[in-house]
Amino acid sequence: MEESYLEIVNKRKQIEIANIKKCNEYTTQYGLILSDDQINNLLERRKETLKETGRIEFREGIIDKLIKEFCDSPYINKENYAETLYELIEMFYEYKNETMDLITDDELIEFMKKSFDGICQGDLEYLSGTVMYKMRENLLSGKPIDYIEEGGDYE
Repeated sequence: MEESYLEIVNKRKQIEIANIKKCNEYTTQYGLILSDDQINNLLERRKETLKETGRIEFREGIIDKLIKEFCDSPYINKENYAETLYELIEMFYEYKNETMDLITDDELIEFMKKSFDGICQGDLEYLSGTVMYKMRENLLSGKPIDYIEEGGDYE
């Protein structure tokens, strides 16, 4: 018997919840754990962001990749963990569109993390509004994503 669309969606959601809970096992070493409500909110935020950006996903999303990449950041703690992930999800999909998919998911996440921990010192607004914008311009003009003019900066 064929599965209905709703059954497929529900199965996928359960798999994603299980994957994020598995991430909790890893992130506990950094004092970071997502509650069931926060996990559901992450999935809902991703769904809304995909709709807003006109993107679709056919496989597991990027939430677990973001969690694993960012959990060891000195700028993330249990108080800002879930909210930081919400913003990173939105930023990720926005810049996947802005860069016309010229950068892989893994490259984008790695760049976001390096910048977040480095030049941004945990400032999500600076990351999104300045550093990611400059990365986009560099990528679209054929320069390395982290290129800065000599004597220049991200300002």
